[in-house]
Amino acid sequence: MNIIISNTSDEPIYLQIVNQMKEQILKGQLTDSQALPSIRNLAKELNISVITTKRAYEELEKEGLIVTVAGKGSYVAPLNREMLREAKLKMVEDALAEAVSTAKMAGLSLEELKEMLELIYEE
Repeated sequence: MNIIISNTSDEPIYLQIVNQMKEQILKGQLTDSQALPSIRNLAKELNISVITTKRAYEELEKEGLIVTVAGKGSYVAPLNREMLREAKLKMVEDALAEAVSTAKMAGLSLEELKEMLELIYEE
């Protein structure tokens, strides 16, 4: 698992952890039932507070992405395939919304944007 903490980010550290772990789970880089580092080990590895990593794990657990077994540790939760598809659709929608916004700022027409999308999709 690869997590990079940015001290210059406006995003709180626990959210940086949550977002990066969530992305790795959704992309399949962290797989169903894979053991995660303990809260203490992750805190030590990232050189941050145990409270911060605990908060990140709690947030991931609330979202149903990880499960914690008392005395055994935390694991990637088996993902519901429909939930996974919805999460990926949301990622695509967000990226497209950003692309549309940028295209509008650049003065591109809808037809030009569609043409670009078709070219990129066919590559």
